[in-house]
Amino acid sequence: MTDQDNTGPIAVVTGGAGDIGRAIARALRATHRIALVDINEPALCKAQAELEDAGRDVRSFRIDLTNPADLAQLASELAAWGKTRVLVNNAGRAMVTSLQSMTNDDLQIDLDLNLKAALSCFKALEHDLKDNGCVINIASVNGMGAFGHPAYSAAKAGLIHATQMMAVEYGKFGMRANAIAPGTVRTQAWEDRAAKNPNVFDDALAWYPLKHLPTPDDIAQAVVFLTSPHARSITGVCLPIDCGLSAGSPSLPRTFTQSADY
Repeated sequence: MTDQDNTGPIAVVTGGAGDIGRAIARALRATHRIALVDINEPALCKAQAELEDAGRDVRSFRIDLTNPADLAQLASELAAWGKTRVLVNNAGRAMVTSLQSMTNDDLQIDLDLNLKAALSCFKALEHDLKDNGCVINIASVNGMGAFGHPAYSAAKAGLIHATQMMAVEYGKFGMRANAIAPGTVRTQAWEDRAAKNPNVFDDALAWYPLKHLPTPDDIAQAVVFLTSPHARSITGVCLPIDCGLSAGSPSLPRTFTQSADY
């Protein structure tokens, strides 16, 4: 960690060492001090150095979001630093590819990281956030339809519903809560899949109406908007950043209509 002046609002970004987390932190750094939270210490140190080079106040916290003691320590250290105004629950990982291959242990891992950890992190920082704060839960299009990874998808669907519950229950305090549902973002996880199947991105693009994939910066700019005064009347929504995937794929109407227009 680095010592910084206790001025300005704090934005907490979980999964802050990943591709999307780093993009979100870069985008929020103009208006917030940044608290990067991740379990990957080497990647976390690299992300912190990147932000510090840009002249922003940043601290990193190597914690396990599924560990209550770690979350309590995070809340304590953040309270000593200043006031948390934004929480971006971005940490997540898909472990299980199908129901047939899923074990009970696999299910628990996916639910713990992708749903329980987000809710637990919110509860740990609730005191500050409910005072006109803002929560952004990074969900997934997997929470809106059947795209494989069933345990991850169920957790993300739960996260979308939890976002609505936050918006309804905490709105009286001035707190807003919204979700973002990315489509296929070219992150390290997808690069790992591409190493096994070099055609994976071309295969994915066949389903996307815009014929390109969202980037980490696309997700980050949506976070900036939803945390800004421009979105002061927006709460309880789930915004897909998916190049049209959740609207539908041109493949089916092309098959059903036999029209080349699709």
